[in-house]
Amino acid sequence: MRRYATGILALILIVGWSVPGRALAADTLTIAAAADLTFAFKEVVPEFEKETGDTVKLSFGSSGNFYAQVQNGAPYDLFFSADIGYPKKLEAAGLTEPGTMYEYAVGKIVLWVLNQSPLDLSKGLPILTDSSVHKIAIADPAHAPYGRAAVEALKTDKLYDAVKSKLVQGENIAQTAQFVQSGSADIGILALSLALAPKLQKEGRYGAIPDTLYPPIEQAAVVLKASKDKAAAEAFIAFLKKPETIALMKRYGFVIPSKG
Repeated sequence: MRRYATGILALILIVGWSVPGRALAADTLTIAAAADLTFAFKEVVPEFEKETGDTVKLSFGSSGNFYAQVQNGAPYDLFFSADIGYPKKLEAAGLTEPGTMYEYAVGKIVLWVLNQSPLDLSKGLPILTDSSVHKIAIADPAHAPYGRAAVEALKTDKLYDAVKSKLVQGENIAQTAQFVQSGSADIGILALSLALAPKLQKEGRYGAIPDTLYPPIEQAAVVLKASKDKAAAEAFIAFLKKPETIALMKRYGFVIPSKG
């Protein structure tokens, strides 16, 4: 009997306890996230890992590029897109788990410069026409929702034609910030969530761009059909809905949809 009990104990130690709805040996949760989440998620993820015991691997980039990767079979568990249109297209194509889409935030764009810049951001977008401004960093509008919002704001304010020759495009909104940080651009149109990150707050200052100048940057997450641990993926979305996480996201300037 003692030998039998020892064998059972060894088996438990090898395979672990079975948790309903979860794999016995869960793979690392892989998340493809829009670059505007870079700093916010670096705070969210450690808290999630501490609470659940799961391990998370983050990949940041442009929503359009991730959309193309998922279409081509990239093995992500979760996709956080700064443009709700991409998850909707994936859902229509049958590449997501039904009923998992969560509209987690609405983003905002701002002007951002280094502290030593003489530019007066209180003048708003018209400051971009100043003769001292030679390069304006925006995210690539072909792939990045924040880039599209920047272009729309410039067009609405009837400034696009005057400044289009000054535009330099980052692959995503994080690279756009790097252009200004490095001095490759005089000013950038960034996500508010990046401008509020501790590092960028220390290095620079931002000026608001009226959200009436561009369509809402509606953002959504979805569990992908290719996910190897759908329970963990859904748990991460549930974690985002906790009051403490919502408060953190708001601290980074995200507007949380009330229907979320």
